[in-house]
Amino acid sequence: MCFQIKNVRVIDPSQKKDSIDDIFIKDGKIISKLPKKADKVIDCKGKIAVPGLIDIHSHLREPGEEGKETIYTGTRSAAKGGITTVFCMPNTKPVIDNTPTVEFVLLKAQKEGLVNVFPIGCVTKGLLGAELSEIGVLKKAGIVAVSDDGFPILSSQIMRRALEYTKMFKLPVISHSEDKELSKNGSMNEGKNSTILGLRGIPKQAEEIMVSRDIMLAELTGGYLHIAHVSTAGSVDLIRRAKKRGINVTAETCPHYFTFTDDAVKVYDANTKMNPPLREKEDVDAIKRGLTDGTIDCIATDHAPHMQEEKNKEFDLAPFGVIGFETVLSLVLNELVDKNVLSFSNAISKMTLNPARIFNLKRRGSLKEGSIADITIIDTKYSYEFSEKSIVSKSKNSPFIGRRFKGGAVMTIVAGNVVWQK
Repeated sequence: MCFQIKNVRVIDPSQKKDSIDDIFIKDGKIISKLPKKADKVIDCKGKIAVPGLIDIHSHLREPGEEGKETIYTGTRSAAKGGITTVFCMPNTKPVIDNTPTVEFVLLKAQKEGLVNVFPIGCVTKGLLGAELSEIGVLKKAGIVAVSDDGFPILSSQIMRRALEYTKMFKLPVISHSEDKELSKNGSMNEGKNSTILGLRGIPKQAEEIMVSRDIMLAELTGGYLHIAHVSTAGSVDLIRRAKKRGINVTAETCPHYFTFTDDAVKVYDANTKMNPPLREKEDVDAIKRGLTDGTIDCIATDHAPHMQEEKNKEFDLAPFGVIGFETVLSLVLNELVDKNVLSFSNAISKMTLNPARIFNLKRRGSLKEGSIADITIIDTKYSYEFSEKSIVSKSKNSPFIGRRFKGGAVMTIVAGNVVWQK
C-alpha cells in the first residue's frame, strides 16, 4: 500500500529538518517518492509531523494486574497520546525475568496492541536483588533493557555485576534510584510542606545517594547506565558532572517533575503521590535546566495505572503512581515549548531520536528514508479539556484531570497504519 501525507510541516531532529513537505509511505516504511499514485492521501495542512513518540518507561500491568490496565487498553491510551512505541517495566505478576513471560507480552502486543511494545527484563531474578537474571536469554527473547524498577538494587556488588554483564549485550541498566532506608514509610517530599501536612517525608538524598553510587559503578565498569525518573536538583548535577567525565550515563524525567512542585500535595489528592515524589521549585527549575543543556536525555511518562478504590485511600496509604500516556505530549508543548524551555525540535528529540539511540531501536525515532513509518501528527492549535470521561486508559489516576491544554496529537500512525485519529 502506498500512502501520502501532504502539506505537512515535518520536524525531524534526526535530519535537523523543519520544513513543509510531503511524506511518502510504502509497505510500512518511509520512502523518498512514490512508485505509483498513492492509494491513500491525507492532507495535513497546518499540522506538524514528527517521528512517532517513544515512551521508554511505562507499566502496562499485564500479566497479573489486569484490573488496572492491560496491553489492549494501555496501547490504546498510548496511541491517543501520540505514542507509537512503549517500553513496559518488568514488575508485573509474574515478573519479566524469563523467556515465557517476555514471549507472552510480545504475543499479546502483536495480537491486541495498537502500538509497538518492547518489554524490559528484570536485572535480578524475581526482582529480589540477590541473583542476576539470565540476561542474555532475555535479550534473545526480545527485551531492550533491564531494570528492577520499583525496587532499587541495594547490593553494590550485584549492580556492578549487572553493569559488567550487560555490556556484552549493549543493554542499558535502568536504575530505580532509591535508598529504601531513607525513604521508608515516606509518602511525599521531605520539607516544609510535609511538616505542615503531617506526612512522613522522603528526603532528596534518598534518590541522590543511589544516583551517585550507580554513576560510580558505571565509571568502574564502563557499563551502560540509564537513570529513571530524575526528580532532584542534586541528581541533575551528579549526572551533568558524570557526563563531563565521559561516563556512560543517560537520564530521563517525567512531565510531573517539570510541571508540579510539592505544593500540589496540599489538597491531599493521592493523584499527586508518585515515587520519587514531587519536589520543590529549585528542583523543578533544575530539571528544566537539565533538559535544556542535554543533561536529561529523555522524557518518559512512568505511566502507572491504579484502580480508583486504591487511590481513594488516605494519602499515606494510597499507592504511588499516576497515568501519563494521554497528557505527556500536551504537557511538553505547554510547559516546555510554549515557555521557551526547549525548542520544538529539541523537545521532540527527547521523545524520539534520543530514546531510539540510547536503546538501539533500529529504524525508529526518525523520518529518514528507510525508517519504519511510525509518525505522530500534532495540531498546536487543538484545544481541549482533559476529563475523566475522555481517558482511554483503564485507570483514571491523573493529577491533570480538569486542566485545559492547547496542542496535542490528532493522528497516530504505526508502521504506515493510522491506529488513532481525533
